[in-house]
Amino acid sequence: MPHPLAELIIVAHILVKFGGGLITDKSQLKTINQGAITELSVLIHYLINNNHQVTIVHGAGSFGHLKAKKWQISEGAISEIEKEQLVAVAAIRKDMKELNSYITKELVIQGVESISFPPSNWARGIGPNFKGSLADIASCPQNTVAITFGDVVDCEEPRNFGILSGDDLMVRLAKEIDGITHCIFLLGDTEGLLTAPPSDPKSKLVPTWSRNRTINGEHNTSEDVTGGIFLKLESAAEITQVVSNVWFLDGRNPNRVKQLIEAGHTIGTRIVP
Repeated sequence: MPHPLAELIIVAHILVKFGGGLITDKSQLKTINQGAITELSVLIHYLINNNHQVTIVHGAGSFGHLKAKKWQISEGAISEIEKEQLVAVAAIRKDMKELNSYITKELVIQGVESISFPPSNWARGIGPNFKGSLADIASCPQNTVAITFGDVVDCEEPRNFGILSGDDLMVRLAKEIDGITHCIFLLGDTEGLLTAPPSDPKSKLVPTWSRNRTINGEHNTSEDVTGGIFLKLESAAEITQVVSNVWFLDGRNPNRVKQLIEAGHTIGTRIVP
C-alpha cells in the first residue's frame, strides 16, 4: 500500500549563492572550476525538472577579487590612482559578465533557461541598502532561472564606485521576493560553518548557528575584498528574519541540496534566528 503522503509534492523557491571560491580558483586570475559549474548546473536542472523555482546569486572569485584588491576598488575613488581605478572597474565588470557566461552556457547545455541581471546595469550603492529595483528578477517565469552576481557598481560622490557583494544581494532578494522557502549558501572549501578555519585539523562542523554564538574564523584579505565568512554570517542571520530555511552547505557535494529540499535536513550548518 503506498505511503499516505506519497503524492504530496512540496514546491520550493530556492535562493542559492554559488560562492566565488567554489566556481573559481580564487588564487589564480580568471580561472574557473569547470567541474563545479557543471555539477551545479546539473543540480539546477534537477530542481527545475522537479517543479522547484531557483534564483541564483554568484560570487566573483578570481574574476573580481584580485583586480579589486590590487586597485583598492572597495575603498572607492582614490584621487592619486582614480584613472587606473576606472580602467580596473571597466575590466572587472567585463570579467564578471564573462564568468556569468560560463554559468549560463553550462545551464543551456543542461537544458535550463536563464536570464542574467548584472548589477552594474541596474544597482547603485553598496551594502544591503543599495538602490535599484529587483522587480525584474522577482518576476522571472517559473521555469527560468534569474541570475545576478557580486559586481562593481556606481556610487554617489565622492566614492563614485564600490563593490556590491553577492551576500548583500542575497539579503535583499530574500526580503523582496515573495515565497522564498530556502536560502542556501554553497561553500567551496568546507561542509558548512566550522569551529575553526578549514586549515585547522581540529575544526568541527557547527550544525546550527545564531548571532549569539561567536566564531573563530579567518578572512583572507589577499583574495577576498567583501568580508568573507563574517559578512556571509551576518547576511544569513539577517535573512532568518524572513526565510525559515537558511543553510551553509558544501557546494562540492550538490546532492546535499537535494537532500535538504526533499528530506528537510542534511549535513551542513543551519542558520537560525
